[in-house]
Amino acid sequence: MGENDGDMPFLHQSRAKTASVQAFYMDQTEISNNEYRQFVDWVRDSIARNLIYEGIEEDADASRWINYKDYYFSEGDGEYVDYEESDRDINREIFSLNWDRTLSFEDPELVPLLAEMYYPEQERYYKRKEIDTRKLIFSYYWIDYVEAAKRGRINISPNAFTNDGIKVVDGHRELESQPHPFTGEPQGQDLNLSQGISGEGGINKKGQSNAIRGHKNRQRFIIDEKINVYPDTLCWVRDFTYSFHDPMTAMYFWHPAYDNYPVVGVTWTQAKAFSVWRTQLLNNWLVAMGDIFVNDFRLPNEAEWERASRGDLELSQYPWGGPYIRNEAGCFLGNFKPMRGRYSDDGGYHTVKVYSYNPNGFGLYCMAGNVAEWCETAYDESMYEFSHDLNPDYRYNAMDWDPPSMKRKVLRGGSWKDIGYYLRNATRSYEYQDTAKSYIGYRNVMTHLGRGGRDFTKEGGEEIRSDIQLR
Repeated sequence: MGENDGDMPFLHQSRAKTASVQAFYMDQTEISNNEYRQFVDWVRDSIARNLIYEGIEEDADASRWINYKDYYFSEGDGEYVDYEESDRDINREIFSLNWDRTLSFEDPELVPLLAEMYYPEQERYYKRKEIDTRKLIFSYYWIDYVEAAKRGRINISPNAFTNDGIKVVDGHRELESQPHPFTGEPQGQDLNLSQGISGEGGINKKGQSNAIRGHKNRQRFIIDEKINVYPDTLCWVRDFTYSFHDPMTAMYFWHPAYDNYPVVGVTWTQAKAFSVWRTQLLNNWLVAMGDIFVNDFRLPNEAEWERASRGDLELSQYPWGGPYIRNEAGCFLGNFKPMRGRYSDDGGYHTVKVYSYNPNGFGLYCMAGNVAEWCETAYDESMYEFSHDLNPDYRYNAMDWDPPSMKRKVLRGGSWKDIGYYLRNATRSYEYQDTAKSYIGYRNVMTHLGRGGRDFTKEGGEEIRSDIQLR
């Protein structure tokens, strides 16, 4: 990792680092507007189906409820409870959203039930009935493995050989002994153990903990979040002063002409939420087909992105090799800001279609230029010095009250508005995780199940083929 040529003295972020990266899959292209709209539409339709249920709750007509139940909800594992007013909540738990049935927002019977999804009349433009994008909220979950993996501390009382003398504090990681009967001070000594206790197990006759490391309640590591999924289309205007980008704001995300263009205006957090949704969509389908889960879709860490960008070329400056940005015919090899602002000379004025230009050695398109891409890695100038050489990464889940410097996330690849320097494989940049820009997009990766590598067929001969095939 790092610059192979043109390095500046004492520029820490460009130091070279030898690292090993586990095998992974990566999207051939950046996530397009069409792909991200599937996510937005799924959230919209989920909210609509829930509004239908809430609307018919207020209807006393049992036959109408049965009709809606059959059409918009599918039966779960439980048994159907005959319709009664008191049974509605029970029925909602039993029946999941039915995605096999289409939903028409023009259905006269549904229009009053879905009215609150639209902009109120005083906010409508030329009285157009449009979905209020502020209400497209996605609820999702992820597991904080780093926090869950932290070791606890045990304070053992000399006479506490059973759980009777130990009190659980904070329900999870810390235990304290009973106070001394005369001084009131805690008894015992602090032991930093790789195996702690979680309220189960006990202390043996030698005073040792015989419990396996665990947690009282793992709910604290399952993080639930809510986020608005609609891209910030106003970023086109906000990003440039004294510049005209109103048409891009009005049309870029939703118009079919831009279906295969990379989605922009998406924050780092929205990109992660999309990855969670995409994972659940795939895994639910696999389970329905009688298969098992696979690894999650996620944002690539910085090392994975650079590995993919190099296209299996040694010491290459750009995804296509280098050291030039033009081919032998003088044509530019990526979408960036060539020369002194002649944006259209490379074939693209703003963004271009996600499969434009030639792919690199791994078959990946637009790893350089078009849009810069979010990485999972938190940005730190000295990351190459302190990160591990095995799957190097640095993560920090910034809070709203953290200083801006703690909210920086790595950007790679350069964009349509950047100069050629940012197209290099090793050039590092950053943006704040809660900002959306007209020149930042992303793509997903998934860790390979098994050893992987270019000679993965030698891992088990014919057996490996059956391991990686999905029925």
